[in-house]
Amino acid sequence: MLCAMCGRFPILTVCLVASLSGAAGAHAAERVRLVVLGIAQDGGVPHAGCTRACCTGGRRERVVSLGLVDEAAKRWWLFEATPDFPGQWRRMQAEAPGCTLAGVFLTHAHIGHYTGLVHLGREVMGARGVPVFAMPRMRAFLETNGPWDQLVELGNVGIEPLAADLAVALSPHLTVTPFLVPHRDEYSETVGFVIEGPARRAAFLPDIDKWERWDRPVEDLIRGVDVAYLDATFFDGSELPGRDIRQIPHPLVAESLARFEALSAAERARVRFIHLNHTNAALDPDSDAARRVRAAGCTIAREGEVVGL
Repeated sequence: MLCAMCGRFPILTVCLVASLSGAAGAHAAERVRLVVLGIAQDGGVPHAGCTRACCTGGRRERVVSLGLVDEAAKRWWLFEATPDFPGQWRRMQAEAPGCTLAGVFLTHAHIGHYTGLVHLGREVMGARGVPVFAMPRMRAFLETNGPWDQLVELGNVGIEPLAADLAVALSPHLTVTPFLVPHRDEYSETVGFVIEGPARRAAFLPDIDKWERWDRPVEDLIRGVDVAYLDATFFDGSELPGRDIRQIPHPLVAESLARFEALSAAERARVRFIHLNHTNAALDPDSDAARRVRAAGCTIAREGEVVGL
C-alpha cells in the first residue's frame, strides 16, 4: 500500500541514512546517476532465429540493464546481469572511471536478467565476493542450481538478501527498494526497484504480467518517482503470429498508453518504456508506434541515456 502521508511507496531502511539538503544535496545529485545499458527483451536485437527486417537490418540493441554510479563513493552497481554483460561492463568502465563494481541487483530468474553472472566466475573474471542482491526464491535458485552455485561456493559472488519494500542503503544518500510484482515466476519471484538518490527517485520495472494483476496501481508508482522505466515488451497483440501471446503476458504498450491518458502531462513525461521485444515497432524512432508514444507524452528509453539522481 502507499504511504498516506506522502503518496509514495513505503520505504523501510536497513540502516540509518543521513539526510542531504541544499548545496550538498545538489552536488551529490550531480555525482549520482543512472545509465541505461540496454533496452531490449531477453533475446536482444538481433534476436536468435529471427529472419524478419527487425533483426536483419543492422539494428543492435543490448538486453535491458541499468548502471548506477556514485562517484563520491567510487562505486557503481548493475541492475540485471544480462547476456550482454561484457559490453555493458565495458560501458560502465568508460562511464565511471576510477569506480568499482559494488554489486548486482536482480529482478528475477528469466534468462535475460541473471545469466550474465557467469562472467564473474573463474572462467572469465574470477571476481571475489561481488554482492548479488536477490529475493529469497532468487537466492535459493542461485545457491542450489549449477553453474550458479559454483559462483557462490568459490566466493565469486556473495548473495545479499532482499525483502519486499525494505530499502537497502548503499550510501548516506542512496537507497534501493524492491517491490513484488506478478510475473511468470517459475524459478523465482519478480521485483521492480525504486532507486532514490539525494535529489530524485527512479523506478525500474522491466517485467510484469499485466497492470491489472498487480495489487498496486502503476499510476501511484509513476507519481511517486521522477523517472519510471516500465515494461514495454510488446506494442500490441499482433507481433507474434502463430504464438499465443497470452502465454507470455506483459502490458502492451498500446494498453499502457490508453491507461496513462488519465495521468497529467507531467506524470506521463516520467514514463520511459524499456524491455522491448525485437518485434516491437517502437524500437524504430521513425515508426508509427514510436510516434504514438511521443504523442502520448511518454518516451522510449535509449541505450546511453543518463539520469541524474
